[in-house]
Amino acid sequence: MKVTALYRHPIKSHGRESLDRITLHEGQCMPFDRHWAVAHEEAKVEDAEWATCFNFSRGSKAPKLMAINAELDENAGTVTLTHPERPDLIFDPDKDADTFLKWVMPLVPKNRALPARILRLAKRGFTDTEFPSVSLCNSASHTAVEALAGTPMSHLRWRANIWFEGETPWEEFDWIRRDVRIGHAILHVEEPIVRCLATSANPETGERDFDTLRTLNTLGHQNFGIYTRVIKTGEIAVGDTLELI
Repeated sequence: MKVTALYRHPIKSHGRESLDRITLHEGQCMPFDRHWAVAHEEAKVEDAEWATCFNFSRGSKAPKLMAINAELDENAGTVTLTHPERPDLIFDPDKDADTFLKWVMPLVPKNRALPARILRLAKRGFTDTEFPSVSLCNSASHTAVEALAGTPMSHLRWRANIWFEGETPWEEFDWIRRDVRIGHAILHVEEPIVRCLATSANPETGERDFDTLRTLNTLGHQNFGIYTRVIKTGEIAVGDTLELI
């Protein structure tokens, strides 16, 4: 099995960035993945504190956020955001929160809790799991969902960190509690990813155009992909072999 794509999401639910290679560190999420998150006006969370996704603006409540692309300049500390309905934005999440909030506000439904502030959580990341996770998705499983749907769909709906070319659909669910080696890193598979309404939005337009949850539930579950924990530091890259150990 081969790694086919790598992604990180510098600001939780606000854009993805494609990578060629990156070093994973034991006990941490992918570097700069969900490094920042956008707390809404009803959030009960403080800076540098992990909290559940219910405290943050996200694609399940504001589908237009799913069409954001992001690019992080690690040296400058800036993030570039693009969206088909908004002008490009380059800003420092630690310093220019007001600039970002003005940019993103038109993408959020007014009947939802509105974006209020940007929080930062280095290394740990604002992952959807209580532990610092790295997500893996199987392209064969994605193809199986497309077959059920009867239409092609972008794999970006699933917001994964690592994509691999599996041998059969859904085989990844048999890896729970096992270890996988990717490049020089080793990851422990913890649990399947239970999906939410965010996946129903088209990542090119931000419009809800397909009932992914209903499709998954025809299989008897609402899962797509797996969460892992990094247990050995190492570099990974597109084209690396993924193997169970």
